[in-house]
Amino acid sequence: MTSVVAVDLGKTGCRAVLWDTTESSRSVRAVPGAPGLAAPGGVAAAREAVRAAVGPLLQQAGGGRLGTVLVGAAGAASAPAAARSLVTALLEDLPTHEAAVTSDAVTAHAGALGGRAGVVLAIGTGAVAVGIGTDGSYARVDGWGPQLGDDGSGAWIGTAGLRAALRAHDGRGPATMLLSAAVDRFGDPDRLPLTLGRDGNPARTAASFAPEVARSADAGDAVASSIVQDAAAALGETVLAAVRRIAGDATLPVTITGGLAGIGSALMTPLTEKITGSGLPLRLDDPLGDPLDGARLLALNAAAPHESLVVRVRRTTSTTPPPTPETPPASV
Repeated sequence: MTSVVAVDLGKTGCRAVLWDTTESSRSVRAVPGAPGLAAPGGVAAAREAVRAAVGPLLQQAGGGRLGTVLVGAAGAASAPAAARSLVTALLEDLPTHEAAVTSDAVTAHAGALGGRAGVVLAIGTGAVAVGIGTDGSYARVDGWGPQLGDDGSGAWIGTAGLRAALRAHDGRGPATMLLSAAVDRFGDPDRLPLTLGRDGNPARTAASFAPEVARSADAGDAVASSIVQDAAAALGETVLAAVRRIAGDATLPVTITGGLAGIGSALMTPLTEKITGSGLPLRLDDPLGDPLDGARLLALNAAAPHESLVVRVRRTTSTTPPPTPETPPASV
């Protein structure tokens, strides 16, 4: 079997795994993520994260050339030129015959449904639903980033929670447990705007507060409960919009993936009720695999129905690229 590297590059974290046989155990290397390919400096940040994640895996494997490196990257769907630039960078950086980049939502879809038709809602720092119909139809709903969309996402919930905390701090809004939670996590509320931008990824920092919002909702805080309910409604509508756009005669499987799917019942119970109570031809299934499984599937199968959404380039020279350095470059 051809050795492949699969990478799940999100805004919060980047995970990579190398497969050399179908039976090989997955040794996952995790590093911080990148702001997204569409963000300023997005390709450079993505390149750095991928190299930091993949380099140690190649060293542990003793070198050798790979068949394919496939990266599911946040922001790839809205920045195809950046996706192609990242492919070029990967061919320069890594000893691989082929490099490919697609959206992290596409790899999530392929992994969750094993390449079948259906709708996958991927919720983490961002939020997007990807649907592929039995007739090959395709729909992408939301995933527009924290400024224009990602409704109901971790960044959306965290930002709403921090806004509520600051309203309580000012006396403009009702008292809420979120204020003390924000102080515990971020310190002085008057410095919160600076704190959010300190690592260059405000969406990721805001998303780190989403679990606090969910915990406050579980504890009965009315403000936090309202935020989480609104998030569930927004995410549910994202799923249903994707189903409507690809629905045919068959009942479509729908599944939910991503880090926010484990946030707890405060979000997931109203979300599943919104989806299953819609009356649309769908069924809610558990995911078959994760985005790394999807990236591996797409790395090995260029004939999958997702292929039109993948930027894939094969190396045209036999020259062996330089070894992957331990410290990736700061810029492209």
